[in-house]
Amino acid sequence: MFTIKLITVILAFLIFALILELARRGKLTFKYSAGWLLFCVFGAGFAIFDKFLFALADACGFTLMSNFIFFGLFCFFIFLSLMLTVFLCQQNKRNDLMAQKIAQLEDDLKIHNH
Repeated sequence: MFTIKLITVILAFLIFALILELARRGKLTFKYSAGWLLFCVFGAGFAIFDKFLFALADACGFTLMSNFIFFGLFCFFIFLSLMLTVFLCQQNKRNDLMAQKIAQLEDDLKIHNH
């Protein structure tokens, strides 16, 4: 049991370090890295304080800890998918607006050149 806790904490630390390095290099913004960093902290925290995780699972009505963990991961990935969809929609709106502004500028240049 102790080795599983240790592996989980080490894995969470490695992912935490990777996220920080990606943010430092500018490949990941703080806005998106914050959620992943928080996920790593919670993962390590629940690995260390597993009694709290068992109590939380029991309070939610789960009899098997694995079902609770899968449910939690499922909820996390659904939320992440929703956030990425929102980001994609925002980017599409920005691209449409930029294309319209570029078309207006090209039109203005044609008018001034003729």
